[in-house]
Amino acid sequence: MTLLLTLGIFSQVAAASPAPASTTAPGYLSHPEAKKLVAEIEAEKSYPMDKLNTLLGSAEKSQSILDAIARPAEKTKTWAEYRPIFLTQDRVDKGVEFYQAHKDTFLRAEKEFGVSRYVILAIIGVETRYGKHKGNYRVIDALATLAFDYPPRAPFFRSELKHFLQLEQEAGIDLMSAKGSYAGAMGFGQFISSSYRHYAVDFDGDGHRDLINNPVDAIGSVANYFKQHGWKSGEPVASVARSLTDNDNPALDAVISQGPKPQKPQLTILDIKQAGLLADADYRDDEKATAMRFAGAEGTEYWIGLQNFYVITRYNHSPLYAMAVYQLSEELKQRLS
Repeated sequence: MTLLLTLGIFSQVAAASPAPASTTAPGYLSHPEAKKLVAEIEAEKSYPMDKLNTLLGSAEKSQSILDAIARPAEKTKTWAEYRPIFLTQDRVDKGVEFYQAHKDTFLRAEKEFGVSRYVILAIIGVETRYGKHKGNYRVIDALATLAFDYPPRAPFFRSELKHFLQLEQEAGIDLMSAKGSYAGAMGFGQFISSSYRHYAVDFDGDGHRDLINNPVDAIGSVANYFKQHGWKSGEPVASVARSLTDNDNPALDAVISQGPKPQKPQLTILDIKQAGLLADADYRDDEKATAMRFAGAEGTEYWIGLQNFYVITRYNHSPLYAMAVYQLSEELKQRLS
């Protein structure tokens, strides 16, 4: 989901902090937190009050959204469990079909933005199975539920709700009917509202930035997102690595990336080599990289990720997600080359 944010790291907090009870009044109009947002928007004069009242009055709290955000696959699964969800023959086959239907668009996006067409394709494949599963939640229900009844991320989703309102004029979105993921992400590439506003492009030149129904705009927008986040054209993404020792290695443990949010590569390939991890690729010793360890189906897997791997994690902060995108892109590349 974009796209674009990692929600799983807050699951333990959510479990410890139950959401407030839903208001008994219609929709969210009388919810204390919603009233604060309405007052804020009224003071800013950023959206018509009559339309905002109608929209929030129609919004409904969804327990299934609160349940989903508390147990995302990126947080609860190992690589051995996560990989088979996305690396399937059907997903590769459907990716080949989608690519062939939009080949000219993928080639143009790669040329104009410098981003691998196979990575763009893999993102759309992982996010929505190439547009087949864009989400069944009304976006206004998702954003209102999370903005007003999910304290761990309430400020973030309040901001996303305000961005969503602006998409009515900027992108022609019907705010009452737009559907997306449980986190309010929309379209082929699952852009959250702020990313939609900042990175969506009108790639077919029809005067509209339509990421929900238009695959051409979606392909160009995913490419633009990666370019804006520092994708290095023609550079590698990651490679498998091997430990030079089978025993416990404190030096190697010290360089393995820790935590749910990957950091921009800080170490060099030489640092990682000296700690006892060797990439199965010919990288410069001074190249910045990240060392990673995954619990794979056949045991521990070591990987080295470069700048472009980090850029994939700007779409979704999970290293598991980024690895799934990378490996699917390689499968698609092999089929399409």
